[in-house]
Amino acid sequence: MRKHVLTAIAAARDRAQRRRALAAEAERTYAAFLQNVATPVTRQVAAALKAEGHAVTVFTPGGGLRLALDRTRDDYLELALDTALEPPQVMARISRTRGSRTLGEERPLKPGTPPDGLTEEDVLAFLLEAIAPWVER
Repeated sequence: MRKHVLTAIAAARDRAQRRRALAAEAERTYAAFLQNVATPVTRQVAAALKAEGHAVTVFTPGGGLRLALDRTRDDYLELALDTALEPPQVMARISRTRGSRTLGEERPLKPGTPPDGLTEEDVLAFLLEAIAPWVER
């Protein structure tokens, strides 16, 4: 019995160590993704929205990226890394207000794709889909 318990403990420690290593690697590649891919694309979309009369701001809080409408604090699009998932993935969060209700949605930016596999087209596709309710009003 003791041998089985010790084997289970060792296996759990090995899984945790692999998960930590994967999370650390994902955080490094996510930082590069934010800097080189997501932030430039989001800034370009924000500039186009501003040119069309939509007041938006791009924020880059520590380890994240947010595109928010200036008229309300609850309308925003956000990218963040979720290291609790296996493998770690970039999550897209959408928050919208409808009257007094705030609607939220969270999903992987591109399911099953690590941060270093995401492209400008992936970010642009998400942004164009997510801003539709903002620009149809």
